[in-house]
Amino acid sequence: MIKKCDHAGCTRAGTCRAPKSRDLKEYWFFCREHAAEYNKNWNFYADMTPDEIEAEWERETFGAPLRDTKSANADAADYAKFINDFITGRAAFDRRPAPSKTPGPVLSALKTLGLTHNASWRECGVRYRALAKQHHPDTAADKENAAAEFTRITAAYEVLKKHFTKK
Repeated sequence: MIKKCDHAGCTRAGTCRAPKSRDLKEYWFFCREHAAEYNKNWNFYADMTPDEIEAEWERETFGAPLRDTKSANADAADYAKFINDFITGRAAFDRRPAPSKTPGPVLSALKTLGLTHNASWRECGVRYRALAKQHHPDTAADKENAAAEFTRITAAYEVLKKHFTKK
């Protein structure tokens, strides 16, 4: 529904909404010309002290202040540590330990999936899905060996799942 401009004496359509107060619950409807005039003269922070304006900015930016600052500081410290670890160790963030520390069954499982010793968990998942699709007994071209190959691939994937602690 189109309303008439709320400016006194104007007969144009009120297509532009302008707030009546800071709570932003009620609005005037003005034509473009009168909305521009109103907005030019309206001050959201009118009748507020600088401290109240600062508090409003803080509340709008960060939300309501926390009551439990001790747990908030602990959460902030945990988050900062996570971000620091992520940034400084990004190359190895989702990779497993060096090959010298990699157990034999894990290396064998990686070889079964055709992956290198430094493959990430994501690479393991992608490769497993591709091989499982290719060797699944219902869809494989070589039906004779499909079940055995599918079982071998799945067993290798389970070893890697345990190694990467994904459950």
